[in-house]
Amino acid sequence: MKIAVLSGGEGPEREVSLRSGTAVAEALSGQGHEVAVPDLNKKEDIFEIFSGKGRDVFAFVALHGGWGEDGTLQAALEMLGVPFSGSGHGACALAMDKMAGKALLQWKGIAVPKGIEAERGAAVTGDDLRIRKLLERSGRIVVKPCCCGSTVGVSILDGGDHLEEGMEEAFRYDPRVIVEEYIPGRELTVTVWDRGEGPRCLPVIEILPVRGFYDYNSKYTPGECEYRVPAPLPESLRRRVEETSLEAHRALGCTGYSRVDLRLGDDGLPVVLEVNTVPGMTATSLVPKGAAAAGITFGQFLDGVITSSLQKRP
Repeated sequence: MKIAVLSGGEGPEREVSLRSGTAVAEALSGQGHEVAVPDLNKKEDIFEIFSGKGRDVFAFVALHGGWGEDGTLQAALEMLGVPFSGSGHGACALAMDKMAGKALLQWKGIAVPKGIEAERGAAVTGDDLRIRKLLERSGRIVVKPCCCGSTVGVSILDGGDHLEEGMEEAFRYDPRVIVEEYIPGRELTVTVWDRGEGPRCLPVIEILPVRGFYDYNSKYTPGECEYRVPAPLPESLRRRVEETSLEAHRALGCTGYSRVDLRLGDDGLPVVLEVNTVPGMTATSLVPKGAAAAGITFGQFLDGVITSSLQKRP
C-alpha cells in the first residue's frame, strides 16, 4: 500500500510524535509498503498532502496531542475521503477531553478517579471543600491539563498547599485543568488491538518508574523506567483488568486500537485514568512492548491496525 505516516504538529508533543512517525514508517516499510513521512507543521498541510489523492493513500496517524488526537485531523481525513488508522473523530474527541471521557466512562459503570474541572481565573484553592474531599483517599491529588498527553503539565501534590503552582503549570498547556484524587496502587496499561476480528487485549504491562512518577522524562528516556511484561497478576485479576480495558475502549467508540491506562489498588478494582487513541510508538513506548510480549512484531501489529481500520473505513 501507499501509506503516509502523519506526525509532527506544533504542540508540546512534537518531538515524541516525530519519533513515533519514524518508528512506524520503518516498521511499515519492512512489511513491504511504500511509505512517506510528511512533517505536519500546521493543520492546513493536510489538504496540501492529500488533495486529489483520496483513497489512493492510507494515512497512519502518529500525531500525538492537540489537533492530531482531538478528532480534528480525523475529521479532515474523513471529509477528504482518506482512509486512516485508529478511531474516528468522535471517539478521539471524547478520549482527548479527559473530563468528557471520564463522565462517559462513569456513566457506563466503569471506575474512574473522582475529580473537578477548573478554568483559569476560577477560585480553587487547597481549602476548597471539593479539594478536601479529593484528598480523603490518599492525601494526594493529581493536577493535569484537560486535553493533553504524554504527562505534559501533570503534577502530583501531597495535600493542597501547592495547588496554585500545580494549576499554573497545567494552565501552560490548556485553558481547562482537572484536579482529581490520586489512586494509590500499581500502574498498569493495556493495549486494545483489533486486527479485524474484534478487539482483544495484548499482555498487561506494569509500569515501575525508577524515581518519582511516570512523567514525560520517565516515558521517553531509556533506563528511567522498569516494565513488567506481562504484569505479574493472578489470573482472575488479569481478566478483570482486561475486561475493564475492553469496556473502556468500546464505551468511547474506539476502533483499530487504543491504549488504556489504569491504576490497580489493593482492593483489586481497576480504575481507568484515560484512554489514548494515538498512543506513543517510539522505541521506549508501551504499545510495541505489548505486541512483542504477545509474539507479534511491530510491523504485524501495524498491519493489523490497517486491516481493521479499512474494514471500518473502506
